[in-house]
Amino acid sequence: MAGLALWERPAEAAGTAAFDAARERWVSLLAGGSYNAAYTDRTQAVEGSASAVLRKLKPAPDRPSLWPDLPLDNPRTGNFNRAYNRMRTLALGWATPGTVMHRDSGVAETAVMALDFLYEHAYHEGLKRRDSNWYWWEIGVPRALTDTCALLYDGLPKDHLERWLRPLHRWCPDPERRVSHPGVVETGANRAGKATAVAIRGLLTHDARLIKRARDAVSDLLRPTKGSGDGFHRDGSFIQHDVYAYTGSYGVDYLESVAKLIAVLARSPWEITGIGNVYDIVDRSFAPFIFDGLMMDCVRGRQISVQGHRDYHSGQKAVESILTLLETAPERHARRWRPMVKGWLTRNQISPVGTLAPLASMAGAKALLEDLSVPVGPRTTGTYVFADMDRVVHRRPTWAYAIAMSSERIGAAEAMNQENLRGWYTGDGMTYLYTADLTHWNDDLWPTIDPYRLPGTTVDTRKRADLPYGKRRLPPTPWAGGVALDGEYGVAAMKLIADGSSLRAKKAWFLLDDAVIALGTGIAASDGRRIETIVENRNTHDRHPPLTRGDGWVHLSGAAGYVLLDGADAKVIREQRTGHWRDIDKGATTGGDNTPVTRHYTTILVDHGVDPRKARYAYAVLPDASIAQTAAFGGRIEILANSRGVQAISRDDLLAAVFWRAGVVETAYGPLAADGPCTLLIRRDHKGVRLAVSDPSRTADEVRIKLPWPVKSVKESDRGVRKAKRAIKVDVGGSRGHARTAVVRV
Repeated sequence: MAGLALWERPAEAAGTAAFDAARERWVSLLAGGSYNAAYTDRTQAVEGSASAVLRKLKPAPDRPSLWPDLPLDNPRTGNFNRAYNRMRTLALGWATPGTVMHRDSGVAETAVMALDFLYEHAYHEGLKRRDSNWYWWEIGVPRALTDTCALLYDGLPKDHLERWLRPLHRWCPDPERRVSHPGVVETGANRAGKATAVAIRGLLTHDARLIKRARDAVSDLLRPTKGSGDGFHRDGSFIQHDVYAYTGSYGVDYLESVAKLIAVLARSPWEITGIGNVYDIVDRSFAPFIFDGLMMDCVRGRQISVQGHRDYHSGQKAVESILTLLETAPERHARRWRPMVKGWLTRNQISPVGTLAPLASMAGAKALLEDLSVPVGPRTTGTYVFADMDRVVHRRPTWAYAIAMSSERIGAAEAMNQENLRGWYTGDGMTYLYTADLTHWNDDLWPTIDPYRLPGTTVDTRKRADLPYGKRRLPPTPWAGGVALDGEYGVAAMKLIADGSSLRAKKAWFLLDDAVIALGTGIAASDGRRIETIVENRNTHDRHPPLTRGDGWVHLSGAAGYVLLDGADAKVIREQRTGHWRDIDKGATTGGDNTPVTRHYTTILVDHGVDPRKARYAYAVLPDASIAQTAAFGGRIEILANSRGVQAISRDDLLAAVFWRAGVVETAYGPLAADGPCTLLIRRDHKGVRLAVSDPSRTADEVRIKLPWPVKSVKESDRGVRKAKRAIKVDVGGSRGHARTAVVRV
């Protein structure tokens, strides 16, 4: 909340004061306000990092380099980008109240020398890219450089400032265009990042045209994407690089940039208007994927392989962005967000201080935690189907379960800049179970887990090479998606067409209030290799917790119960695995180190044998279940069908089915039929029959559903649902896999 007094000036005052006030507001967002106890932990962290940068600074013009480990002669190494990031770290130390170097004139003089050096040897308007990463030139360095100059502004000679910023006229003149690839229109996080650099350059140089250009570019981003492609979609999906689910990486970068620009330009002559949609985005796109402050890995793309960017880093950026937006959010949003964020901060125990701190917005977080009028919000619950990015999230009060799928629309895994080298199966139906163990996914899991045995996947056990740079694998099938009902139940399904293998399978998940039922059918391969379905592969850190086995079930203490529902025998493997972050990320500026890390794993799998022809599986995952609950579960669920045509279950008053094509399934109430592909949920209560239907294949125009009970009338419905001769007809053409719901009388 620091710095709000700067906005007491009238918004019409567009002179020097308006530029300076906005710049000072930007600095307060980066470095915090006046020093107080709330900032102690963050201040120490900032001071430590900045002191290390300063201590190791050893300019060598003949090499050239500012730091011995970052020679600047070859831009392909990305060292110049890393050098500017270090300058930002140093500037943050100088500008942060409470550090030993706060506004130290000697430190400012050293920073001026270093920025002069970088301009001469690494980044000026006359240099060529030499096939290095365009991102460093057009976003990475401009963002770090403008932040550095803003933080150091009061200690800089202004003629030097103009010189250092001159390269941005060439490399980042327009948020909407890519200099290195003419014709490319920037979208999503890339446009938001460029808009931020352009806006801050405008504030630093008192150029209102640049600020307006940035404002207009951001305003375009606030509208939902139409059709496919980059940006936020109406169902909450976020796509970057045309075909990848990236809410938790590029999406967070977008949210951070937009939130800060909204705050910085609020009540200024350049205020960003029409921002209502950004508040909806928090609820629709981010809240479902944040579990106690952690960002789910199923939407972090290749960033899961980056050692310095764990789920809590992405979660922290999202939390900071929401705290920033709270300052301008309408009360109808703020009423929900305050308890929600307070719940995240309260339950998160990862950082040394016991919350998501150290946050740049630590004062706001502390104020929220100490505000007795704001309750600690419970975990978000509900079932969310993101049809436009092939993701489904199922959230209950004590656990959450996410499913990452792929199709001809959404890529299975992105490998770029030598990152995510072994993410082969992360989009092949991988499942992500979140429990009270908030360290499971971030405790060195990705370099140590067996990448051939990711939970939820059905895999060919062949050995594979690292994913090549820029390869896009879009499985040649439209089948991926699902449907949700009443925010409590869900169905997800995908057709698996394996990469470089003859393996085929049809996979379905039925998401219940206390369990997830997974069915697989039509599992076939002919390459002479063993095929496995991975029920679970749990990181148990530095030990093997108690494991209990019964007839057709396994219970893993601290995680879940696992029940084989078709009489199959589960194979259990307990092992220690050692890996290196460098194994999965060799990127120039992100690459991990070669320090060996070891973790314990419990793997539960179904072995389908070599070259199965018509193999199947059926199992239940029971998060937080006791041993007794696990042992007793098998009789509480009925599998109605697990064939190539239909997969279906029933439990109490719920029917759930995946019709891969027209078919019929017998239920206790009578036959349930569909004349085309769909996913279907049906729940009968005293009010009638509630149903939800979608077509994940996106091939049908209309689906006729014959319920086990004759239909009398349609009481409530979405558009395109109607009665038809004691059945229901649902228009699904053009729905893009999204649900149609109805309440009918039977």
